[in-house]
Amino acid sequence: MVPDSDITILGGGPVGTTLALLLARLTPRPERIVLCRPERAPASVAPAVATPAAPPMAPADAFAGKAAAPDPRVMALNHGSRVLLQSLGAWPEGGADIADIHVSQRGRLGRTHISHADFGVDALGTVQSYAAIMQALADPLAASGVTVRAGAGTLVSQDDTAVHLTQGSAAWTSAAVVQAEGGTFDEQEAKDVHRNYDQHAVLATVTAERPRRGWAFERFTREGPLALLPFPGHPGAGGGANASGRYALVWCCQPDRAAALAAMSDDAFAAELNLTFGTRLGTLSVAGPRHAYPLGINVRKQIVDRRLAVIGNAAQTLHPVAGQGLNLGLRDAARLAQALAPALRQTGGDPRPLLAQYAQARRADRWLTAGLTDLMPRIFATGLAPIEHACGLALLTLDLSRTVRTPLARQMMEGSRA
Repeated sequence: MVPDSDITILGGGPVGTTLALLLARLTPRPERIVLCRPERAPASVAPAVATPAAPPMAPADAFAGKAAAPDPRVMALNHGSRVLLQSLGAWPEGGADIADIHVSQRGRLGRTHISHADFGVDALGTVQSYAAIMQALADPLAASGVTVRAGAGTLVSQDDTAVHLTQGSAAWTSAAVVQAEGGTFDEQEAKDVHRNYDQHAVLATVTAERPRRGWAFERFTREGPLALLPFPGHPGAGGGANASGRYALVWCCQPDRAAALAAMSDDAFAAELNLTFGTRLGTLSVAGPRHAYPLGINVRKQIVDRRLAVIGNAAQTLHPVAGQGLNLGLRDAARLAQALAPALRQTGGDPRPLLAQYAQARRADRWLTAGLTDLMPRIFATGLAPIEHACGLALLTLDLSRTVRTPLARQMMEGSRA
């Protein structure tokens, strides 16, 4: 029996939606691509009421013009992600380009400067708001022909012919299912690689007295990394490249320290921030509310189970250092779409061998990116002088040697896409 749909995607965030758009371009029957989009509450705010039951299947254009729920997060999209989203007509306006990255270590010598000019690109990356990313994806999705289900879908079972799913009172089968948010494998598998960093990230918006257009900063401290990213503006606001002097702050530190920082007055918080970051941007002042959340790493070793694949946050959640989480998820989506192309050419094609090949193809990029983002915040925070001096020497070597610097920067900019 032919399944009701070819591919069902559970999770309507940036990664799941991007995958849906990529698959729609590869099939003559885009309506057989199903995207389940859970109802969302604003970030850090619990829903006031229970979400209603999911309606029946609706075409994607039913969601045209509907903006995502307000979300305070900003995301650093690298050069590779920009190229991907531009190819889909889904690049947001108003982002803040990162042309230069300055990496340093508090209290020790050694720093690294990475410039867009070294790689022949206009920007190493761009900071975008989560809401702007989702809004930019809305119009291409509405025009794609993809079938959208409003509400979370539930995977019931899978057998030799299909995966069985439900959503409210509706039920359907799919040749393959992709989980793009949350998890579907059992709890033990979900924690194949797990680490609690004993760190919380404090998020805030700050204003710099002497902003540097297009510059981002990563400063490693014994508490954890501290990042300042140019803050995105609004669409049509001249590109939004922190013309107002605003920066998005991500300050990683121990939980009790994070709690204390979150409870401080704005003036006291700014004083602590200036002491930790230094004077490269002049005096920093607080320009918005603060949020804190715990940090850990979870990486699945098994990302394919017969007709089921996991990508993005369902496959791995990373430390925010270097801003690699969403970029890695978008690479998952791009490679998975490429892998599934042969199965989409004919209804009823068996995706299992293609999914197995996908899992093998993603191994190197996933583990290299996860390894780098796991190592950096831990090695700089040991508090051991010999290791700190070695880290400083490593930063100096990266700065002086383009041969050493280029492969690392390329991984951060584009990842391994083979």
